[in-house]
Amino acid sequence: MTQVSYREAVRGAIRMAMQADERVFLMGEDVGHYGGCYAVSQGLLDEFGPERIRDTPLSESAFTGAGIGAALGGMRPIVEVMTCNFSLLSIDQIMNNAATIRHMSGGQFTVPVVIRMATGGGRQLAAQHSHSLEGWYAHIPGIRVLAPATVEDAAGMLAPALDDPDPVLIFENALLYNDTADVDDAVAVDIDHAVIRREGSDISLITYGGSLGKTLAAAEELAAQDISAEVLDLRILRPLDEAAILATVSKTQRCVIVDEGWRSGSLAAEIMARIIEHAFWTLDAPLARVCSEEVPVPYARHLEEAALPSTEKIVAAALAVLGR
Repeated sequence: MTQVSYREAVRGAIRMAMQADERVFLMGEDVGHYGGCYAVSQGLLDEFGPERIRDTPLSESAFTGAGIGAALGGMRPIVEVMTCNFSLLSIDQIMNNAATIRHMSGGQFTVPVVIRMATGGGRQLAAQHSHSLEGWYAHIPGIRVLAPATVEDAAGMLAPALDDPDPVLIFENALLYNDTADVDDAVAVDIDHAVIRREGSDISLITYGGSLGKTLAAAEELAAQDISAEVLDLRILRPLDEAAILATVSKTQRCVIVDEGWRSGSLAAEIMARIIEHAFWTLDAPLARVCSEEVPVPYARHLEEAALPSTEKIVAAALAVLGR
């Protein structure tokens, strides 16, 4: 076991993948000489050289498209997009090419590309650097969407993502990069299933990514009031682990979904719909959700904090569902 930060875990996973397979390379804005805007790729240029750690122009559509082309040509590219806000410039490449080529070629071609990007608010970087758009990508068939919430998942999700013959998008919440934990040097992580992070019996709290810590803290506060909350970390946003969602709701009969995306058309809305479709008769109370306020994420700290999900909001939602 080694204590590493989330940032170091991602870097270590990239290093191991590049050592194991010469077809793997990293490309993106400032990933080389600068070491990545969140310092994830620091030192990798010296270790692997400019052929495999490639700085790109400020053109998300161009370098994401180049990554897709390289994957079609037999390489295993890792494309880094600085924030998910900027990924909208490459959404045509992701949606109309990466996600569709297997289907449009009748299975003759696959696109084994991994696209990593930072997501989430809470760093006073204002609206154009702070949104959570993973729910949008989870809408698109043909791609897998991952959201590692722990250092262990940050270390272990890249290898199976690179083994996937189809496109995989990994959303790394930027508030997590300084988190630390002890992790096995060769950690293996499942990218098919959600995981229970805390067992409970009174209410289910379903979440993912940067909201996991707030949700676990809310579960602690609820425990102080003799309420046993179960916390389910989705981890995989597409395809959703529907069986795990239904299992926890059927166990506790009450549920709050915590999602840093906007409420309207959110991933939380999709989860609520699936619970209503398949587990309505197990419920003892209406569902609830805690999402970001429907405004561009503000710059001012007090306004940003008011706009994002918080432990206090999660506790309040849980108490309301429980009728307390």
